[in-house]
Order: sequence, then structure tokens, then C-alpha cells
Amino acid sequence: MKPAPFRYARADSLAEATALLAAAPGDTKLLAGGQSLVPMLNMRLVRPAVLVDVNGLRELTGITPLPDGGLRLGALTRHAELAASPLVRERAPLLAEAARHVGHAAIRNQGTLGGSVAHADPAAELPAALLALDARVHITGPHGAREVAADAFFRGLLTTALEPEEILTAIEIPAPPPGWGFVEIARRPGDFALAGVAVVVWPGRRPLTLPSPPRGGEGSEVRLVGFGVGDRTLRLIGAERVLAGGPLDAEAAARAGAAAGADCDPPSDVHGSAEYRRHLATVLTERALLQAAARLAGHAR
Repeated sequence: MKPAPFRYARADSLAEATALLAAAPGDTKLLAGGQSLVPMLNMRLVRPAVLVDVNGLRELTGITPLPDGGLRLGALTRHAELAASPLVRERAPLLAEAARHVGHAAIRNQGTLGGSVAHADPAAELPAALLALDARVHITGPHGAREVAADAFFRGLLTTALEPEEILTAIEIPAPPPGWGFVEIARRPGDFALAGVAVVVWPGRRPLTLPSPPRGGEGSEVRLVGFGVGDRTLRLIGAERVLAGGPLDAEAAARAGAAAGADCDPPSDVHGSAEYRRHLATVLTERALLQAAARLAGHAR
């Protein structure tokens, strides 16, 4: 299979890249890692008139520590860098673990963080980890720069808050929570996940990020995110509510797991039915929460 004809342009600066996008919005695509774009080009699912290569842009690179204990990650950061970086392992271990599950080694060596986030595949690991971590997405376009919370960035199947003439430039992650878990089920290592769950827990912090948070004790703030279980990576709000204001133990994890199935709207395909994926969400939510509880117990000692 071959792509439809297109014009290739290699951008030398972020300004040039945004100008090329603005010149033909909707008819121009960015080339970073190309692990999703190139197959789509070859199958002619997308037919851009212009392909803009941004791999030479230093403005999109780097893993930088932030004063609050968080990280700023350039959009061109490769999956393999996320998995191997001591700084990411220290300050965003959930993200490092998620990156380790992405595809095969060849894909991790070439694929980029920004590309995965902008593509917004509902079964992708990195968008789920970033949503759980309450990340912020930095975007640049012809009208300047802006930030979007991960909660507002992912809008539907392969759909995000990015406008056609904008570029995702970086991701910022706050200081890491002491409790986290990440689990997924795939038919084979490297396959897209049939379902997965990422969780973070901040003990002693009220769940202010929940819509209309329930009253109760201080407890813990929990963010539960499912992937492969809907048309986007999504918050498992019902399961989060079950945990609000109370301790995180085996009984609470089981109750949250039972609630997680109702939060999902998974697809049915040749790999698994919607009911099977909903069951996986239930099981994986409980497992991820037990992982987080074990890490919290280790952190307290």
C-alpha cells in the first residue's frame, strides 16, 4: 500500500511549522514519530496535501524538572525515553510504567509523547496516564500559546481540543502522588490493550476534582482512568465517588471495581465484546487500586 501524493516540508522552527499549518488548516499533517500517521497514510485513511516534519525542532524536546516536583516533557520525547529516564521514573513513575507497555521496542524508540496524545487513540496508554496525573497540555498556534487540562483535552474518538492549525508542544505534570497503579490486558505483548486502568491516590486530600464531590472525611483523592473502554480515555467517576472520603482497602477496591463497569461504554469488535471489556474494567480497577494501596503502605513506612 502507498500513500496518496503529498508535499513534504521540514520545519526549521516552531513558527515555520505553525505557519505551514495555518496556510492549509485541515489539509496539513505533522510528522513526528509517524507510528500512527504512516499506517493511516498508507491505507489512505488520511490524505493530507502537505506533510510537515517537526523532528528537527529543539523547542519540542527535553525532559525538564519543575520547582514543584513535577516535570515538563517536550512533545518529541520518545516513548523509550519516558520508560528509561531516571527523572521520569522518580517524578512520574506511572508515566514511565505506561510507556513501557506501548507497542514493541521499535515503536517505543520512534513514537513520541506528543504524537500519542494528539492522536488520542482510546486504547492508548499515555493519554490515560496523563489524564490520571492531572497533566496540562501546552499548545501553540498562529494566535499564540495556551494550556488545556487533560480533563478537557480528550473529547472523543481520535478527537482533541487541538485546532487544525495548532501544535502540541509540551506536557506538564504536577508533583507525583505517593499511590499509583497501572494495569492492562492485551492478547499479546505489544498489542493494543483490550482494556486498562490507571489510578493515582493522594492521601489526605479532598476529592475537589470530582464534579459535586460528596461530603465526608479527608480520606484520599483518587483519580481512576480507563482506556480501551470507551470512545476516549475516560475518568471512571462513579468508581471515584465510591472511594471518596474513606480508606483505600481491599473492600473499597472491590466496591470501586464493581462501580467502574457502569462508567464504561466499550466497543464490541473481533477482539472482544462490550460486555467482556466492561468486565475487564471491573477487574482491572480493583487490581490497580490494590497496587496503589500497596505503594501507599510502603510510602508510609
